[in-house]
Amino acid sequence: MGQHIPDTTVLLKRWNSGDESALQELLTKHLPWIQTYVHQRLGDFLRSKEDSADIVQTALVEFLRYGPRFQVSSEAHLRFLLGRIAENVLRDRHDFFTRRRRQAAREQPIPDDSVLALDPGAREITQPDAALERKQWQAWVRLALELMDPDEREVIVLRQWDNLEFAEIGARLGLGADAVRMRFQRALPKLAHRIQMLQRGDIDELALRSDEQA
Repeated sequence: MGQHIPDTTVLLKRWNSGDESALQELLTKHLPWIQTYVHQRLGDFLRSKEDSADIVQTALVEFLRYGPRFQVSSEAHLRFLLGRIAENVLRDRHDFFTRRRRQAAREQPIPDDSVLALDPGAREITQPDAALERKQWQAWVRLALELMDPDEREVIVLRQWDNLEFAEIGARLGLGADAVRMRFQRALPKLAHRIQMLQRGDIDELALRSDEQA
């Protein structure tokens, strides 16, 4: 008989509490499904990517190590989130956000015990601390950015994190300042909506919208 792998929610709790072995068990349990999901969605696009399977695995490890910690209520929700994140890494022409994720984790670390509950029913009701609330909000923003279209995400990061002018961003991206401004103005409401859906635990709605955009 094969090795028994614990339930996904149990593995996530172990990983969030610092159990390194849980990471490999999560990959063993979910990586084959996620690789199939990404290939089905991206199709011919992957032919221009060498070793796409390795890129998917690296993307998941990078996100789980340096992204915000979270807890989901089901295996399907985890698979959607990780699949979408891996897909965005493959779509990202310059691997832009992977580097920024590490930078944010280093320069603006979120406390290890800060775990985003994507199942609202599982959240504890506590008196909020102002500093902790700010960190929690940063974590929600970072998680929502993982699910954004890479082009829209890059504009948000360059504008909001780097405080670049639209003309400077345009020079980097080969776009006019007005085009960058329009992309930024379209992207912000989408980011806000993703944050709201994550906070409500509407992972199924996020997955539906993602399928419609495929």
